[in-house]
Order: sequence, then C-alpha cells, then structure tokens
Amino acid sequence: MKRSPMTAKGAERLRAEVEKLKSQDRPRVIAAIAEARAHGDLKENAEYHAAREQQGFIEGRIQAIEAALSYAEIIDVNRLNAGARIVFGATVELADEDSGEEVTYQIVGDLEADIKQKLISVSSPFARSLIGKSEGDSFEFTASNGTRRYEIVAVRYVA
Repeated sequence: MKRSPMTAKGAERLRAEVEKLKSQDRPRVIAAIAEARAHGDLKENAEYHAAREQQGFIEGRIQAIEAALSYAEIIDVNRLNAGARIVFGATVELADEDSGEEVTYQIVGDLEADIKQKLISVSSPFARSLIGKSEGDSFEFTASNGTRRYEIVAVRYVA
C-alpha cells in the first residue's frame, strides 16, 4: 500500500478522535445496547437497533483512522524548506484576480481535508493546480461554476 502524506497536526487530530471514540463514544453505546437489551424483545426494539448501528459506525471509524495512521507518512510542516514554492503542507494565500477577494488554504492529506477549516486535500484538482507554483504566480482554475484566475499572494510553512 502506498504511504499517504499527512501533516503532524492532522495526525494529532485523528489520534485525538480515536481516543475519544474509544474512551467516550464506545462505552456510551455499549451501555445503550445493554439498556435496550433489558427492555426485552430485540426484534422490535428500535433503541437496540439504533445503538447497534451506532456501534458499527464507531468501530468502522476507529478501524479506518487507525489504518490511515498506520500508512501515513507524517510530515512536519515546520521543517519544510521549500521557500516561496508550493508543496504539500503549504499554507497559500490567494487573491481572485476578478473580485480581489482573498482566501487562504493549507494543502493537507486526504483524510485531514476539511474545506470548512480551509484545509484542502493534496489530491484535489485545486491543490494539484497549486503544487509547484510560487509566490507571485498567477494561474487559472476551471471549476464547475466557471474559470477563475488567482494570484498567489503568499506561501507559508507553519503548522
């Protein structure tokens, strides 16, 4: 299996999620299953079936995160020295050349990507269009809502 890149900060977030799933969520669901069993007939017991479904989700999530962490190549963004060139882990400040609107993204691993937190996956088309470019460059990106031109205002490497 191919090793996938992950920031040290992203790996820490995932380890914290696994710890919460194991120490809080799993025991809570086990208790809910035991309580639902106490109510008798399991065939028509909606609480029991919901708790079992939740348990399956929790166990699946734990397995998925642990597998991803075992194959992850943890990269300390603070140690990268790519200068003004964009590589994995870069925090990139962009300006839309038409609207002047500025936006900042960090390029991270697939599992840690979260657009609400401005963390974009290294394998996304947008991140791939940024990789290799440098501060001051302009580029075009065609998305489903049309083509946009961006200028790369700043490139930083901080976790």
